[in-house]
Amino acid sequence: MTTTEPDISKNPLEKILTPSQSPQLQTAIVTVAASLLGVLIALGISAFILAVTGKNPVDALTTIVETAGNTDKLVEMLDRATPLIFSATAVAIGFKMNLFNIGVEGQYLFAALISAQAGSSVNLPAPIHVLFILIVAVCAGAAWASIAAVLKAYKNIHEVISTIMLNFIGLAVIQWLFESFFREEIEGNLNVKTKLLPNSGRMPTIIDGRLSTVFFLALLVIVGYYVLVYRSRFGFRLRASGENPDAARTVGISARTMVMLSMIISGGVAGLVAMKSLLSEAYAYGPNATPIQLGFAGITVALLGRNHPVGILLAAMLFGFLDSASATLQLAGVPSSIVRVMQAIIVLCVVILNEAAIRRLNVRTAEQAQAQLAPEVNA
Repeated sequence: MTTTEPDISKNPLEKILTPSQSPQLQTAIVTVAASLLGVLIALGISAFILAVTGKNPVDALTTIVETAGNTDKLVEMLDRATPLIFSATAVAIGFKMNLFNIGVEGQYLFAALISAQAGSSVNLPAPIHVLFILIVAVCAGAAWASIAAVLKAYKNIHEVISTIMLNFIGLAVIQWLFESFFREEIEGNLNVKTKLLPNSGRMPTIIDGRLSTVFFLALLVIVGYYVLVYRSRFGFRLRASGENPDAARTVGISARTMVMLSMIISGGVAGLVAMKSLLSEAYAYGPNATPIQLGFAGITVALLGRNHPVGILLAAMLFGFLDSASATLQLAGVPSSIVRVMQAIIVLCVVILNEAAIRRLNVRTAEQAQAQLAPEVNA
């Protein structure tokens, strides 16, 4: 009896994949190709939107290309990417456990206030002082995230609901603590903050003050994330629990423990999001001094980077580049809001194309496996 192998010749993946490639390499190739195609499509859509709104898309895209060749803008890109690396990594840790930590926003703002107050209240030698502030920030972020962790692990309250509500509660608690206890009154200065950190509690900037050395801490965190998730027993348990909780439970992995640990670690990393502002820019916490919305931006960066450390780094740099190009685009007559639209379109296009490509890859793999097994079955 003859068998007909599935017709996969029309599969566009055949043009970039070969049988000699490992499944991991094939997934990486498909992901990169889909991401690049998504960015190109997003730029095309953005150009169309610019044309519809009466702007010259050629001038805008030319400005973006020129910005990419500007060394100062590239340094600014790295600086702006720094907090996004922290926030996206925090979100990705939760995603690996199949948890959606939307509470990064509240976690990092709470950590920023507590660490700013703690850091300005002590006098320690320079390296120890900075380390003390970082430890306080990590502990504060982890402590706030632990509330959602307990609710999920012991009461099975969905983390999306609990972290959203904790964001609102956190903002109220932060405002109360700041206004009642931590606010530093300076006569004639309307830009209220906590007490400034002493010089020993600050991290320097490099390249003429354009890049905070906190960037290197962000790189260290992304390397630590890779080792933790992909090169440790804990990471294996984390991924196993997230991908198949029932199977993980049968081999003795406690889902409750993994939920607790993943949320707490996620919150600890979230506590570092505002450190660039605190340690290298404002040297204090304040409503107008501490950046907001970085937690939500981290969700988009994590999705764009598919929760992989290299993907997160590249996605954060892309968003940092678009942010740094925003001022230049405004000089070219492009509203800053268009940059936000471009970011959203890029995320949508990349996520949609990635999902479609990965699904097609899975179908291709299944068809090839079926074709290989068919002769054995018929024999």
